[in-house]
Amino acid sequence: MTTSDETKKKPFWLLIEENILELGPQDLSEGNLEASVQRIAGALDNAGYNVSRHGGNMIQLRGAINEMRQAGKPLLKGFNAAIAALTLEDLADPYSTADKIIRDLGKTWPRFRGSERRPDVIGIVEQTRLDLLIAKAKDMPDDQGIRFLIKEQVASEVIISALDITKEKLKEVNTQIEKERSERARVGSLLKAAEGKSNDEKIKHLFDNNVSEELIIEMAEVDQAAIDGVKKAMEEELKEKQRLAEEEAAKKKAEAAGPALEDIAPDEMLEYIESIREIMEFSDVEKEIRVMCEQSSIPQALVDIAVSEPEKLDELEKQAEG
Repeated sequence: MTTSDETKKKPFWLLIEENILELGPQDLSEGNLEASVQRIAGALDNAGYNVSRHGGNMIQLRGAINEMRQAGKPLLKGFNAAIAALTLEDLADPYSTADKIIRDLGKTWPRFRGSERRPDVIGIVEQTRLDLLIAKAKDMPDDQGIRFLIKEQVASEVIISALDITKEKLKEVNTQIEKERSERARVGSLLKAAEGKSNDEKIKHLFDNNVSEELIIEMAEVDQAAIDGVKKAMEEELKEKQRLAEEEAAKKKAEAAGPALEDIAPDEMLEYIESIREIMEFSDVEKEIRVMCEQSSIPQALVDIAVSEPEKLDELEKQAEG
């Protein structure tokens, strides 16, 4: 019979049913029935309940035993089976689930429909849900179990105890979740700004704003194929932009270098050579010569000759003079 101190935490009707569950067929025979009633009453007395000398409690005990004999099986056996069969899907609404169990079992055990038992059944159903949530969380890798219980609004102290983690770890995961919520809010705003645009335009808009592929797929409601298509188009667009940029850079470089020797008019050639000679009188350091020639807009081709083959300037000068 149940006699531990833990029985004081259980409802009286449940303790009665636990004791009845332990009875065998011989205990319920006419010759042994009263002795069985008194034995259970004594066990409940020892557990801290006054049954033997409390008329109401004794009536409840006898009524439970009579109902079990009429049903041909203990209530607790059916109740435990109903609880064991529950899944998380069944427990989405513990109140509805508890009411269903009471209705179903009440067909065989009418006393079970008593309103005083409903809060106890709801409590057991809620605990069963919590146990299933914890079991599922323990099977999840990395921090997914912690995230799962947070999402299911399980109390922090329960998560810490059930998953054997520290307060700091739970705080770390909560902080990360908050960052993710902020990012989702940001992406939501980006999508709102892109309302009315095609999926490809939305995806590109999100990529341009550094949104991860995973979040784009989820929040823009597109598939990986759409993501890959936009990425390919963006790569081609980037290549074209790079090509144009290189062309522009080359053009600017050419403009900065000035015309080739053969494209310089004779009179301009003479002016450039005169300027170079003036600069070279001022300095014979190549770097300084190049800087001053650039500042004077002297063509790069002439500057290269001035610093590498200065004697050739005389030849170019004669050619320019005709």
